[in-house]
Amino acid sequence: MKIKSLLLIVFAFSLAISCSLDYDPVSVYSDITQGIENQVKPIFVDKAAVLSYRNSNDFLRQFRNDQEPWYLDILLLNETHADNAYAGTYGNETTPFANNSIEGSSINLTRDWTAYMSNIACFNKMIWGVDDVADLTDAEKRQFKAEGKILRAMAYFDMVRIWSRVPLNLTVAADITSENVEDIYPVWFPDQSEEIDVYKQIEQDLIEGLADAIEESPASRDKNEFVSIPSKNVARALLAKLYAEKPLRDYDKVIRYADELAAAGFKLVDDFSDLWEVVLTDPDAPVSNENRSIGAKERYTIESIYEAAYFPGATSWVSYMFGRRLDNWNNNFTWAKWITPSRDIVNEYNSEGVDKRYEQAIVWRASGGWTNHYPSNNYAFMFKCRSSHSSIIKIRYADILLLKAESLISKGDFAGAAAIINQTRNRAGLDNLPASATISKDAILNAYLKERRLELAFEGQRWFDLVRLDKVEEVMNTAKQRDPDRLDLVYPFEQYSYILPIPANIMDENPNLTQNPGY
Repeated sequence: MKIKSLLLIVFAFSLAISCSLDYDPVSVYSDITQGIENQVKPIFVDKAAVLSYRNSNDFLRQFRNDQEPWYLDILLLNETHADNAYAGTYGNETTPFANNSIEGSSINLTRDWTAYMSNIACFNKMIWGVDDVADLTDAEKRQFKAEGKILRAMAYFDMVRIWSRVPLNLTVAADITSENVEDIYPVWFPDQSEEIDVYKQIEQDLIEGLADAIEESPASRDKNEFVSIPSKNVARALLAKLYAEKPLRDYDKVIRYADELAAAGFKLVDDFSDLWEVVLTDPDAPVSNENRSIGAKERYTIESIYEAAYFPGATSWVSYMFGRRLDNWNNNFTWAKWITPSRDIVNEYNSEGVDKRYEQAIVWRASGGWTNHYPSNNYAFMFKCRSSHSSIIKIRYADILLLKAESLISKGDFAGAAAIINQTRNRAGLDNLPASATISKDAILNAYLKERRLELAFEGQRWFDLVRLDKVEEVMNTAKQRDPDRLDLVYPFEQYSYILPIPANIMDENPNLTQNPGY
């Protein structure tokens, strides 16, 4: 590419780039500079600048701030692209996830890729920016770098499971000039890394983050925080999830980190509803009140490992995507909602009697007049995000505990796995697994996969579970036989379905990218 063309691309991006905006390349050095010392531009001029940035929407609050990639679209992929939910509404955004016709033109994938890469650039800023800040202690520098690495690992863990081969942006790019554009261009528009290398980088970030992040017990956390601190426990949970994935699968380490979380004080809450319920601060307020005073029943429970909390004055907008907002009953209720629970998962909940998790996951109400999937007078809605003050829980202990059960299954300890599964079943009001569930690996694996489905429904896990356990074709190509209301598949699920296409416009911007096979 000629120098002139490169500069035109660079100029176009430099007009819009910031850590809070969506873009593909890493952030630009001049964009993140906050002062000048001896004509050398530091990333942060002093400790005050670091602390201000750490508490901003670009760093600790990134997960809370960017709800579309971190939550909304993760649910669309994991619930609708799997068998837990219908598209809800029909259109360019949601239907391809329901009928397996996703293409590189998907606006969801485009916004997710650009947002994740923007987030990673902002985490890089902390990782690289604190070393030269004179009034930070060495312990503070190590902690803040560790937090950046844990958050970067979390972002890349989502990305690699969605797209497999993605660029590893691990630095902060320098200013681009006509003299250095050919050297800096590959940093802005890097090649893809192989999947295994991305996983290894995630592993390295988490291990280094675990060494220097703060140790924080679940009982000692500040429940007024807007989002969980990337502590040692967040790193442990992500490592447990990482080592359950095929490229780095090591079930001994899954068990190790699950046990470390238990030793740190994490456990299942006694009442499953404590994770999701909201309460009226004015119990006499009528349901139809447009602005009822309402809050989450619990935040940062002993089961929640990584969570974003929403308080009056800084509420979550994404709640209206799934049904009625309990704190604002008629708000945005004139169009069909996303993530409509499927008949298949309703039947699964009802298959063994009264499952207490059902009423926390699904609620039946009259729709706003639409009949896309159910009669308008009795419509199913996803209920795990029911008000603008509901927390969004990215990682909770039940997920990690069940991954330990998966690890025991791999080792032939079916009784040990059943004992773990029975913990979540008993909390849900169900009896222990029958003896028939432990007579073979297939039997206990099927019981395990069902339990993860019911325990973690509408939390962004189902598709990743099917991919990890090589169940995509078996489950998804027969889904319509179990649930005739599902859309017909445009393409059957096969080996190339396990990862999604790289957004077309991202490939146009970066000629170093190659499309994933099958797209």
